[in-house]
Amino acid sequence: MNKKKVIFICTGNACRSQMAEGLLREMAGNLFEVFSAGSHPSRLHPASVIVMNEIGVDISHHFSESIDRYIDSGIDIVITVCDNAKNYCPTFPGNQEQLHWSIEDPYHGWTSNNEDLPPYRDTRDELIKRITTFLKK
Repeated sequence: MNKKKVIFICTGNACRSQMAEGLLREMAGNLFEVFSAGSHPSRLHPASVIVMNEIGVDISHHFSESIDRYIDSGIDIVITVCDNAKNYCPTFPGNQEQLHWSIEDPYHGWTSNNEDLPPYRDTRDELIKRITTFLKK
């Protein structure tokens, strides 16, 4: 049985899409092939790694990638997690499902001190809710 391919897209592929990728892998087990990418990729944010480690999900091996890498990869489900990405997202070939989750950007600089973490935790928790609902479909 072929697994459906899911990609999460945000602007920088630094926070939201990276956390969503790690969460869906963790929460869905082996049901999907999961990827993330950015319209303007930058780098994985260290605060994202920290807040995901708090719940036992390791994304430290992830890295930021461009949407272009996945255009012809047979993606089945495209989930944009920010409004900028929704507006920029190219059309993937095929007949895939497209979802949009407008999730606030936790980014406020590249620091990852304790006082920087609350918005990343909020983002993680919102993604958990959205992915839980997604998996119930």
